[in-house]
Amino acid sequence: MISRNELLAVADATGLSANIVEKDFVLGWLLRGIFQHDALRDAWIFKGGTCLKKCYFETYRFSEDLDFTLLHAEHIDDAFLRATFADIARAIYDEAGLEFSPDRMRFDIYDNPRGGRSCQGRLYYRSEFQSGNNFPAVKLDLTADELIAEAPVSRPVGHPYTDEPDGGIHALCYPYEEVFAEKLRALGERTRARDLYDVVHLHRNPGYAPNPQHIRELLARKCEFKRIPLITLEIVQAARDTVIGTWEGMLRHQLPELPPFAAFWDALPEIFAWLERGVISSPLAAVPLPVDAEVLRPRFGGFIGVVANGSILERIRFAAQSRLLVELQYTAADGHSRSPVVEPYSLRRSRAGDVSLAAHDVAVGHIKTYRVDRIRGVRVLEQPFVPRHAIELGPLSSPMTVPARASGPRGKSRR
Repeated sequence: MISRNELLAVADATGLSANIVEKDFVLGWLLRGIFQHDALRDAWIFKGGTCLKKCYFETYRFSEDLDFTLLHAEHIDDAFLRATFADIARAIYDEAGLEFSPDRMRFDIYDNPRGGRSCQGRLYYRSEFQSGNNFPAVKLDLTADELIAEAPVSRPVGHPYTDEPDGGIHALCYPYEEVFAEKLRALGERTRARDLYDVVHLHRNPGYAPNPQHIRELLARKCEFKRIPLITLEIVQAARDTVIGTWEGMLRHQLPELPPFAAFWDALPEIFAWLERGVISSPLAAVPLPVDAEVLRPRFGGFIGVVANGSILERIRFAAQSRLLVELQYTAADGHSRSPVVEPYSLRRSRAGDVSLAAHDVAVGHIKTYRVDRIRGVRVLEQPFVPRHAIELGPLSSPMTVPARASGPRGKSRR
């Protein structure tokens, strides 16, 4: 088990609670156990919001659920699930020192509205941050009668902790386009804040350029299977009050700061125009780069351990990803303190090794650079901006690494 201090360091850098970070760590090892198990590795398909975060691109919405579509309906069986997850718990403990409680596992099996069997499970683990027998739980959501429209794909799982196993962690997942269609269907059918948050990030992710016609076709098939009308902008907009009513309750604890609802809601017309008519905005140009500099891109897990001021950089990246202005607490070269309000775009490292933030200064009206070692603090403002340049601090499409001047040791430890 990694140390309590490592979990606290990640919590501090991301602005999230230690319990949420610990659960993210646990989710990585559960995915390792599931997709190392002979009976499950080719028969369970990972999907949903946690799939997006762990396998496609990093967002700041830390989820508590693991959602799967099962290829074998007979796996939705209490005895099978208890025996299988007891095996997985032993394997995880042997490899990572993370302790699950087989005696506390719960699997509630029920008939879903389509007449098929589904299951909601709870897997309880021993926490570094909850004492005694108060074990937190990871939720499982299992279905065996979903429409699988595309062939599943194997994806690397983001596990930005020092005990990542050799060769990494991999999961069998819905492909990107199918996850997008599922999220659009869920947004129109369930009208929940987290689906709005995910749909906007799916559309903004620069690492993918999915065909909107293909996603629309998948969405139509998903809606037909669920026996609901094709999801449109008008259907979603009619549920605005319901979505905004869940905005804080669903997202506040999963994000370092809660962005304003309008910053995401107002993105929907552009998304549905892209979906229905294939209207695609021209890609924005990146901020020009000096010839002696390199752009720094966050590895999976952010800038933690890559450069100094990791906590500050994570808040700046969160703002960039959410299209929100930030106010910097900055000490200029002349020693004077300033508080510029900026649109953050990218990080770059000079040949001399200095790391700077490239940002549009709202007051002066053009791009300026700010040495990261001179940024003393940052405040994310509830004021959205329309990007003028490509944002190179946004979500990731695959695990990436940045050459660092020094890196911490990797290794495993037992509790």
